[in-house]
Amino acid sequence: MKGLYFHIPFCRSKCPYCDFYSRLPDDAMLDAYTDALCDEMSTGTRTAAFTENADLSFDTVYFGGGTPSVLGGERLLRILNEAKKAYRIAENAEITVECNPSGVDEEFFRQLAHGGVNRISLGLQSAVDAERRQLGRFADKKQVEKALKNTQKSGITNLSLDVMIGIPDQTIASLDETLQFCLSMGVPHISAYMLALEENTVFYRRRDRLNLPDEDAVCELYLHMAETLTKNGILQYEISNFAKPGFPSRHNLKYWNCEEYLGLGPSAHSFLGGKRFFFPRDTDGFIKGDCAVFDAFGGDAEEYLMLRLRLTDGVRFADYKERFDSPLPDGFLKKAHAFAGQGLMTLTDEHAALTRNGFLVSNYIVSELL
Repeated sequence: MKGLYFHIPFCRSKCPYCDFYSRLPDDAMLDAYTDALCDEMSTGTRTAAFTENADLSFDTVYFGGGTPSVLGGERLLRILNEAKKAYRIAENAEITVECNPSGVDEEFFRQLAHGGVNRISLGLQSAVDAERRQLGRFADKKQVEKALKNTQKSGITNLSLDVMIGIPDQTIASLDETLQFCLSMGVPHISAYMLALEENTVFYRRRDRLNLPDEDAVCELYLHMAETLTKNGILQYEISNFAKPGFPSRHNLKYWNCEEYLGLGPSAHSFLGGKRFFFPRDTDGFIKGDCAVFDAFGGDAEEYLMLRLRLTDGVRFADYKERFDSPLPDGFLKKAHAFAGQGLMTLTDEHAALTRNGFLVSNYIVSELL
């Protein structure tokens, strides 16, 4: 089955490091956007060129952003209920909502849980209040803790926290404070991202004034984080993702397994029937009915290898042969053997995968392999 993604392009404020598409909302805009998403699901007009005759069956639903919690529980559940009417949503579907710890209360999470949401992803970034302020986060650690406890009280225990490494003034000690907070809250999933200075962000414009860790320090932070989480039973399964057994993100695994998904909303991307398509970064245009745009054909061997190598179990030879009706090229295996000799890959009779040190230079390794 496929994954269903809703992009919610609204934030109450723009974080200084963020380049994701979002805008400031008002109630009229939130209502109009909710109407537009529901209209697309009931009519399919915006994606008709790509979804005709497609089997729109989904076992994961993901509300990303932006800040989906800005919509409020009533609008989020209206969208989810329309999805259940328009598509085939599996009874055991993983249904995730990304939330900012600010502006959400116990009633919000109870409402989501009652409506079928069973996974929450909270934007922690750091548990060190001074670091959080630099990142433009309004909630302090106590508010984040309260949001987590409210989520757990609602009955939603499949929780993920976003953590950032390589942020201004971060040290091993401050990262440990963040990791210990995550562990103390019993959260089963951590998404940990290295800060990237994206153009058109406040951080990019201020880059010469930021006290950022150098490249070696960032590598040390990454390895320390991975080792700490692993020792505590939160195991790495992808370059930036860690989970207790049974708690990897089923939705995100679809991307890395090169499986199909449908994305709705401005800047949302889709992969169906071997075609990749997307909606332009234009909320007003989406509301007015602008259609999705063809991007490229997808799912070839090179793309599959690139995505699978993000996972700790890498490329399984039998799966590759079944999918493409041919074994892995000798050139790939020869280069993989060389990288294995440098401690950057593991190579067995069954699979090839990057090691943790290999993840640190994954772009280079993958480009060489492909």
